[in-house]
Amino acid sequence: MIRTELCDLLGIKYPIIQGGMAWVSTAELVAAVSEAGGMGVIGSGQAPPEWLEEQVAKIRTITDKPFGVNVMLMSPYADQVMEIVARERIPVVTTGAGNPGKYIPKLKEVGTKVIPVVPSVALAKRMERSGVDAVIAEGGESGGHIGEQNTMPLVPQVVDVVNIPVIAAGGIFDGRGFVAALALGAVGVQMGTRFMSASECVIHDNVKQSLLKAKDRDTVVSGRSTGHPVRVIKNKLTKRFEELESLNTPAEELEKMGVGKLRAAMVDGDVDYGSVMAGQVSGMIKEIQPAKDIIEEIIKGAEEIIKRLPQGR
Repeated sequence: MIRTELCDLLGIKYPIIQGGMAWVSTAELVAAVSEAGGMGVIGSGQAPPEWLEEQVAKIRTITDKPFGVNVMLMSPYADQVMEIVARERIPVVTTGAGNPGKYIPKLKEVGTKVIPVVPSVALAKRMERSGVDAVIAEGGESGGHIGEQNTMPLVPQVVDVVNIPVIAAGGIFDGRGFVAALALGAVGVQMGTRFMSASECVIHDNVKQSLLKAKDRDTVVSGRSTGHPVRVIKNKLTKRFEELESLNTPAEELEKMGVGKLRAAMVDGDVDYGSVMAGQVSGMIKEIQPAKDIIEEIIKGAEEIIKRLPQGR
């Protein structure tokens, strides 16, 4: 069995974290991933605090395994969400879109591990100085909000400059990507898109069908002119974004156009004008599986690959 220091840090069986995706990572999926030996993570997004409290309570009726909460620091509820995380003594918090520094002392008091998502070496170094427990180095192959670096060059550069554990994310789908991440120096992986195809994931079936139909070139990065680019599956919304960006439409107008579009896709099933955030591995999804089967398939595949690798003498 593959075991790394991430397993000891988080108290999990396998070094696999499920990405905390807004409107996607709800109690059903999170509990299933944690119960299967990984680390399930609630995607709090911009949901109100009451929603998060409900999700935490629901998870604890399903599993007693560790789980986490992803906090988008630009959320208007970030302070309240962090209060809940501390009060409920959530084992792990992952963060994005900001610096979690001001929350770290209180989280450390209750034993919560803080693991920010970083898209660059500079941010990884800054996060280490702020006292986080590990970082998730996420490449631009991932779905949703992305940085400029890709996973293959980003991960080893981050590994080389920090003394805390590095988790790889972006473009990882199966045992092959898992082993590649370990070879780059990561102690584990975070995967989002792959878990969107889990049977326990409660996103609208239209989105799951889009993933099953996706080909290798079916994701696109839109919104670069706004300074907040996102990777999504191409549809009528992305085509409209592309047209407006070519006309130098002000970033504020484009941002307004994107409001509510993620929920429209994931909850309401609008795969034409909703924002179907998903990574480049979408083209590799061929079936809907239980989270347990996904995790076991990844680990088994990784173990078989490691056995086949040439042995040095």
